[in-house]
Amino acid sequence: MRLYDTARQAVVPFEPGPVVTMYTCGITPYDAAHLGHASVYLTFDVLLRRLNDLGHTPRIVRNVTDVDDDILRRARELGVHYLDLAAEEMARFDADMSALGLLPVTSEPRATSAIPEILSLIGRALDTGHAYRSEGGVYFDVATFPGWGKISHFSESEMLRLAAENGGRPDDPAKRHPLDFVLWQPSLPDEPAWESRWGPGRPGWHIECSALAMRELGTTVDLHGGGRDLVFPHHECETAQSESVTGHQFVRHWLHTGLVGLGGEKMSKSRGNLVFVGDLLKEWEAAALRLALLEHHYRNDWEWTGDDLAVAAERLERWRRAPRFPERESGLEEVRDRLDDDLDAPGALAALDARARAGESVTRGSALLGVPL
Repeated sequence: MRLYDTARQAVVPFEPGPVVTMYTCGITPYDAAHLGHASVYLTFDVLLRRLNDLGHTPRIVRNVTDVDDDILRRARELGVHYLDLAAEEMARFDADMSALGLLPVTSEPRATSAIPEILSLIGRALDTGHAYRSEGGVYFDVATFPGWGKISHFSESEMLRLAAENGGRPDDPAKRHPLDFVLWQPSLPDEPAWESRWGPGRPGWHIECSALAMRELGTTVDLHGGGRDLVFPHHECETAQSESVTGHQFVRHWLHTGLVGLGGEKMSKSRGNLVFVGDLLKEWEAAALRLALLEHHYRNDWEWTGDDLAVAAERLERWRRAPRFPERESGLEEVRDRLDDDLDAPGALAALDARARAGESVTRGSALLGVPL
């Protein structure tokens, strides 16, 4: 199997051991799951299915960011407890992902479950000189990490722009450097707070995933990723703080998906240009929605128009009209070959289309893609 690695900027062999550790950044549960989420997690689901097919034992962790600026702000607007909001939205998310046919992940831990591990990581960063205290908070000092920038390969000006867009506050006067990022911050009066040896407060966004990944999977993870919008600042910061504390490589392979757009802009909660999975599933079969998403290569940005669903529904019916021979290969080898080539799901669909048009069965190939016939 060969997969694109973001840090190495190339398609390279992915050759894990018998047990494969994978971590994908999950949602911040303050609204329903949209197509951008579905596209990311479907990519990891297809990879999970192929690794199972190869005989590996994947261990995949998908976290829940149940405490951060966004969920606290939304809970405040709705007048509800932030954990109640998280529980309600996670139930909706899990139902949507299950309906799409995603296999269960090994673990789905919440950030609030890892406060002891977070405190330990921050303490080690302070003790080793990679972090500093300032105005009630704790910040990571990016100047102490020689590998800063090795995941994104972005210029400092690009990093500053993205940090500002993603709540990194480059103009924060408490920082030594504009790209330093918060590990611990004082809580507002109506926000949750935990005690620490540097004062009460709550964790920053990036430290949560480092703590959860290492707690659940160990010091080094075989594959980590999410949407391409997480490359910087989130995954760059994760790498810096994790490797500074442990002295070991944090992630062997970085996998990122393209972004789904609507109306010419990235689909996102902040822009409000969302298409929700739950709404689509009220009108369309889940298998058709899964096929519509698989039609786009995971690394490409693409625009949702709705036409994909009609095309996918036609494809699904065409495959179902083909002969059924579940005991035979039924397109399995073609799908395996395409998935081993950087998860080329569109190529796999085209191969099965050719079989179906020739009056041949596509049963097992379709099953490997998670599309029931």
